[in-house]
Amino acid sequence: MSRSERTFVGFGFGPIQSGLFLYEACRSGNFDRYVIAEVDALLVDAVRAAGGRYQINIADPDRVQQVAIEGVRLCHPANPEDRQELVRAIAGADELATALPSVQFYDSGDHNSVVSLLADGLAERDQDRPAIIYAAENHNHAAEILADALRARVPAPSLAEIQTLNTVVGKMSGVVTDADTIARLGLIPLTPETPRAVLVERFHHILISRVTLDGFQRGIQVFVEKDDLLPFEEAKLYGHNAIHALIGFLAERRGLTTMAQAAEYDDILATARAAFLDESGAALIKKYGHLNEPLFTKDGYRASAEDLLQRMFNPHLNDLVARVTRDARRKLAYDDRLFGTMRLALNQGIPPRHMARGAAAALLSPEISSIGSEQELRAVLGEIWGPQDDGWTEALIKLTWQAMQEASSMA
Repeated sequence: MSRSERTFVGFGFGPIQSGLFLYEACRSGNFDRYVIAEVDALLVDAVRAAGGRYQINIADPDRVQQVAIEGVRLCHPANPEDRQELVRAIAGADELATALPSVQFYDSGDHNSVVSLLADGLAERDQDRPAIIYAAENHNHAAEILADALRARVPAPSLAEIQTLNTVVGKMSGVVTDADTIARLGLIPLTPETPRAVLVERFHHILISRVTLDGFQRGIQVFVEKDDLLPFEEAKLYGHNAIHALIGFLAERRGLTTMAQAAEYDDILATARAAFLDESGAALIKKYGHLNEPLFTKDGYRASAEDLLQRMFNPHLNDLVARVTRDARRKLAYDDRLFGTMRLALNQGIPPRHMARGAAAALLSPEISSIGSEQELRAVLGEIWGPQDDGWTEALIKLTWQAMQEASSMA
């Protein structure tokens, strides 16, 4: 690939884009231009007023450090001139990254949606020029969903040298908006005119799909390619995400404010470790142990779990219980982190009693209507899950109701 001007294009300017993809692209020294599509007009104006410079806070185990990133161009898709600038940037981009709240946002916004912008930009590209698109939404098939949406809008020749990549983003991050918290933690705002601070952990072991474009060399070289990413995506959802949620909902029941505070409760830590190693880990190892990957061995998974638990409890990350537990209904979906992990365990012959405590705590959260009987539990889960036919619904309900009764007796 030519080392003429190389361009990175991002969609969304949240903590994963600003504190991971764009940060790593700038840190690599392999790009000359950085263009980001962002729908928050005030944020676009603030970064422009700062001369294309923004700052993030990086949480180490023992302190928080500030890092400045410069030379960034934010564009608002609804502004016609900005939209055209984005289209031109896409036409010349080498690496792109979507970092949106969910895959539903790919086609949200009609003429100014991510798919529309990509379609117009790709139509103007040299068809022989390769590019990759990192899909960083928390979905096991985000890249395939984005690729299908593009195929419906873009002629095949314009997509011949474009590859969408799935990602496993195990980096914890957030945005702090409370002025007192920003001051207490010694954080620096995103820009002088932006009353919010991006706080991310120092972690860059990001897994991505194998790049198959002939001769393509990634500018963001720190990421790790895997031939089959699905096992690692499941390990992220049914390991990292599942245990994070379990701790969060148990902490919420105790009235705790931050995830770091949960480390002081031996019962929460014991439940989390047992769910991590004996249920999630044991099931994933049984399912994927044949892959000859260190993660899917007993020692490898234990090391990963212990590292993740330490990171989850990092006090400098200021990970709020309210953030971890928000949108409880989505996290209680049949294939999401709580019941998805329980189903994974049941499929491998492992009773997920510790994970059931996390599901029970989520169902006892303020977001869910009061549940006073097993019949009411069935009604609530039926509404959240919809029709399911894999044979595990009865077992899941029984395990969860037992855990709810135990939780209520100890309240």
